[in-house]
Amino acid sequence: MGWTADDVPDQRGRTVVVTGANSGIGLEATRELARNGASVIMACRSTDRGEAAAREVRADVSDADLRVEACDLGSLESIRAFAERIDGDELDVLVNNAGVMAIPRSETDDGFETQFGVNHLGHFALTGLLLERLGLEDERDSRIVTVSSGMHERGEIDFDDLHREASYDPWDAYAQSKLANVLFAYELERRLLTADANVESIAVHPGYANTRLQSRGPEQRGQRLRKAAMWVMNAVVAQSAERGALPTLYAATAPDAEGGAYYGPGGLANMRGSPERQASSDRSYDRETARRLWAVSSESTGVTYDLPEPASTSTSEASAPERSAR
Repeated sequence: MGWTADDVPDQRGRTVVVTGANSGIGLEATRELARNGASVIMACRSTDRGEAAAREVRADVSDADLRVEACDLGSLESIRAFAERIDGDELDVLVNNAGVMAIPRSETDDGFETQFGVNHLGHFALTGLLLERLGLEDERDSRIVTVSSGMHERGEIDFDDLHREASYDPWDAYAQSKLANVLFAYELERRLLTADANVESIAVHPGYANTRLQSRGPEQRGQRLRKAAMWVMNAVVAQSAERGALPTLYAATAPDAEGGAYYGPGGLANMRGSPERQASSDRSYDRETARRLWAVSSESTGVTYDLPEPASTSTSEASAPERSAR
C-alpha cells in the first residue's frame, strides 16, 4: 500500500505556511495538514480564491485552523509584506508549492521571466525572509519543502539568458525553473548543515497529478485542442491531486523524511504511486551551479541569508547533501 495521508502524524501545535494553497497540490496538502491539527497559513496570490478554498477545507474539516494571507510570488513587494505580517509567528514548516507551468512569456512585477521569477526567485526570497521564524537554533523539527517537477530533468540553467529574453520556449523555461528548485533545496540544506541549524531542506515532486496547472498554458495561448488533450491526459494517465500531494505531505511531516533528499511517487515512471526517496538529475547535484545560482538569486531579489557558505567541492564529488553527516 505504501505511505498515505492516513500516515500523517499528529500536527497539533505546529504552524505551516503553504504557498499556492488555494488549488491543486497546495490545497490538498492544506486539507490534510489541517485535518491532523496543524495551523495552516494559506499564502495565496488571490485572497478571494484563498478564502473560497478555506471554506472548502472547513466544509470537510470542521475545526480546521486556517489563515488566508495575500502573497504574490511574482512581486517582491508582496512577498516582503507577507513576511512582515507574519513576523510574530513561530513557524514549523514552509511549503514552497506555488507555481506556473509552460505559459507564454511574460514578466513579473520586478522584470523577471515569470516562470523563473515565480517558481524559483519568489520562493528564494520568501524562504530567506522567513528563515528566522523557523527556529534555526531550537529543536522543533522545522522543515522547508520545495516542490519541483520531474521536468527538472530536462532543465539547464542558462546564466547567459536566465530570463529567456533572447529565445523563449515555455517548456524549457519551466524546466529551468524546476531545476532551480532542486538546486536551491540542496544548496539550502548544505548551508543549514554548515550552520548546524535545526532546520531541514527537502525537495519533492508530485509526479503527474490532475490539477489546473497543466491547462493554464494552453488557455493563455488560446490553444483549445492542446487544452482538450491535457484534459484527456489528466483523466486517463494522471493520479489525483490528493495522491500528488503525498510527497509534499511526507516531506513535511514524516518522522523519517531526510534533509537533502528528493521524494516523489514510486510507481509507473515516477508519475504516480506512494512517495519514496529518489535520485534527481545529474545537473541538480552540481554544487558550482548551485552556488552560482544562489549568488544570482540573492543579487536579483536583494534577499540575503545569514548562513555560511559550505566548503568548496569539485563537481565530480557532487552529491545530495546528507543530514547524517552532521
